[in-house]
Formats: sequence, structure tokens, C-alpha cells
Amino acid sequence: MKRSLATAGALSLALLLGACSSAAPATTAPATTAPAMTASPTMTTTPTPTAAAMADIVDTAVANGSFKTLTAAVTAAGLAETLKGPGPFTVFAPTDAAFAKLPAGTVDTLLKEPKGKLAEILKYHVVSGKVMAADVVKLNGQKVKTVQGAELTVEVTGSKVVLIDATGNRVNVVMTDVAASNGVIHVLDGVLLPSA
Repeated sequence: MKRSLATAGALSLALLLGACSSAAPATTAPATTAPAMTASPTMTTTPTPTAAAMADIVDTAVANGSFKTLTAAVTAAGLAETLKGPGPFTVFAPTDAAFAKLPAGTVDTLLKEPKGKLAEILKYHVVSGKVMAADVVKLNGQKVKTVQGAELTVEVTGSKVVLIDATGNRVNVVMTDVAASNGVIHVLDGVLLPSA
């Protein structure tokens, strides 16, 4: 059963990313192969495996084990195949602990209508293109368009990166540059919301 949920979660994340690929291009700094940001006590980077060894964004998230809620939501919303597509995508991925911070019952309520508000929230966590941490830190004070259509504001203080959503909610980037064959994942300690 756990394996089925993990597979379903992986497929969902892939669909999310694939569905996102048809969105208008994001206004972000161009992707580069610059080295990852220096890690701080609040943010870490991950080594980049060779291209042949990399899994897509969905499979990478499933293998990590910290994104069970996200991958299940992506699958339920029908976005996994998209996220398994060629991309490239940048996914700001909330951990299971981040989803647990939401008010009780929020995830269950969203899962009842996965193609509606849940899909919009998930797309709000995706940016077209492969935006590495070295690029993100150059975006201090700038707005970045998500595949959902709304914008996030990037705030950089030293090596700490915070994303500010449309509701004014501030979410920390706690790990960067988790490489995937079709993009990159940056890990969040909260869930971004496109509107109130």
C-alpha cells in the first residue's frame, strides 16, 4: 500500500510539472550551471549527480521521502505526468512538515476537489525553467511569475532566501539545488498560497 501511494504521489508530481510546461514562460534570471549557494544553518544544498543517474522531479521527490503529501497531492490533481515531462521546471517543494503546519483539515478539504484550488496551489510552487540557487539569490526584491500565473517575491538576506506569496505569507527555502533530470527542486518549510 505504501508503495502504491508513493508511486501515485510520484505520478501526481509529474503531472503537475507537465501541466505547467504549457504555461507562459516565467520572468526569471536565465538558468546557469553556476555553483550552488553556500549553505547556511537554515539552508543546505545537495550535490548534483550525473545526468544519467538523475530521476525526473516526481521520482526524485518520491525517493526523498519527505514529500509524501506533495506527491500525493500532485497525483490527485492530475499533474504528475506533466512534472515527469521534459521541462525544465523549478519546483519549490513544501515538505510533509510544511503541509502539517496548515490548519487542521486543509489538505483533506483540498483533496476533495483536486483539480480546482489544489491544482492552483501546486502550480503556484512551480516556475518554468531550471532556476538554480545561484540564480535565485540574484533575484532579491524581484517578483517571479509561477506557472499558475501569480507571482512570488524573492527576499535574500545573506545566504537566507525567503519567498513571499500573494497573501504576504513568508516561506523559507531550507534546501536548494536538488537536481532532477528535468529541472531542480528547492525545499520549503511552508506552503505558498496564490490568494487568500
